[in-house]
Formats: sequence, C-alpha cells, structure tokens
Amino acid sequence: MKHLLLAAVAALSFNLAAAVEVAGVKFDDKTRVGNGDLVANGAGLRKKLVIKVYAMALYLPEKRGDAEAVLAAKGAKRISISLLRDLTAKQFVEALEEGMANNHTEAEMAGLKDRLKQFSDTLLAIVEAKSGTTVVIDWLPETGTRLTVNGQVKGKDIAGEDFYKALLKIWLGNKPVQDDLKQALLGKAS
Repeated sequence: MKHLLLAAVAALSFNLAAAVEVAGVKFDDKTRVGNGDLVANGAGLRKKLVIKVYAMALYLPEKRGDAEAVLAAKGAKRISISLLRDLTAKQFVEALEEGMANNHTEAEMAGLKDRLKQFSDTLLAIVEAKSGTTVVIDWLPETGTRLTVNGQVKGKDIAGEDFYKALLKIWLGNKPVQDDLKQALLGKAS
C-alpha cells in the first residue's frame, strides 16, 4: 500500500511539472523573464471560424484567475504565441490593432498611438510569419515591452506598463478577441 501511495504521489508530481500543451504546441510550465521566475497562468487556442490561428500562453509571477488581477499584477509577464498557420505581418498587426481598439476608448488609444506605431512597424518589418513562428511579448519592469520573434529580439523596448496592459487587454479585456481563449489564459479552460 505504501509503495502504491508513493507511486501515486510521484505520478501527480510529474503531471504538475509537465509542460502545457495546446493544439500540439508545448509551453513550459515555468520560465524566467528578466530577474523573475514566472509560471504558466493558462494557455489556449485562437481560432477564426474553424481555422486554428495560434496557440498562446500567459506567464505571470503567480497564478491569477481574474483578468483585473492579471492586469494589476506587478513584476515581469510574458505572452508566448506560436503560429499554427502562415500569416503576413500585416494580418498579425491588423488583428492586434483591432483587438486593442476594441478594448480602449479613443482617448486611451490616442495615448498609446506612438508606441503602438513603433510596435506595429517592428512587426511589419518581419513581412511574414510562417506556421511554427514563435512571438514572445515580455513585460520587463526595468525596460518595458520587448518583442522577440523566433528567439531574436526585434526593435527597441517600449516604455510604459500601460502599453503592455493595453496589449494584454486584446485577450483579457472586456471585449476579448475570443471569450474561451480569455478563460483559458485565466486558467479556467474546460
């Protein structure tokens, strides 16, 4: 009986340490961003009609099940996206800009305009993103929002935590790009 119990505990421990998998994409359950260790808060699949567009994971210093708590959380954060279909950079940028506009007033968007243009221009310089491309958007409290594509840092870090929160609202705002993806990123996936 004791051996069975130990085996069960070992199996449970293994499952807790296993990577999160979405649509065949494996996301680490932990990562390090800047000086901070982060945990996978949740992961989900972005679909457009029936087409799988990308798998993504949200990493935070500690798990949060509420969008407002995620937005208010201090410390480093990471959005990790793995494309599941070929996209042009323009398609990706237009979707991000639309998601941001849907979750902000015109006045808020005006305050984000220059930084959104900087971010969009950096993405547009990539031209196309093939299936399998990884896009990582980190919040580094010391320097700002950092974009990394396939392991290569792109552009300059963008100052202002408000900009990173605006990006998060694409998926976690009051009008998220996809409701079930929001729930999955909050760790509430069924």
